[in-house]
Amino acid sequence: MAALIDAMRVFSALNVLLLLGLGYVWGRNFLQFRSKHTLGLLVFAVLLLAENALAIYFFVFHNTLTLWVTNPELVPPIAQEAMLALRLFEFGGVAFLTWVTWD
Repeated sequence: MAALIDAMRVFSALNVLLLLGLGYVWGRNFLQFRSKHTLGLLVFAVLLLAENALAIYFFVFHNTLTLWVTNPELVPPIAQEAMLALRLFEFGGVAFLTWVTWD
């Protein structure tokens, strides 16, 4: 079951990288155009970046939470699989946004 947690770590890190790129583009666009739309995209990127950075902190650097989440007696495997599925869906959405933005 530690592999599920490792996969969550990887996809959280990938989300952070993609969101940094999106934040750069959307931030640059906001500085140039000063529109509400670009500001909304920038705020979205910053908030989602914060969420993923917090996830990385909890699943990589916070020993107590990592020990708890990786213990199948405390957190059933179905819950771990659900957490991974959410990370995968988020990565898919952010990857698509990145493709659309950079195209």
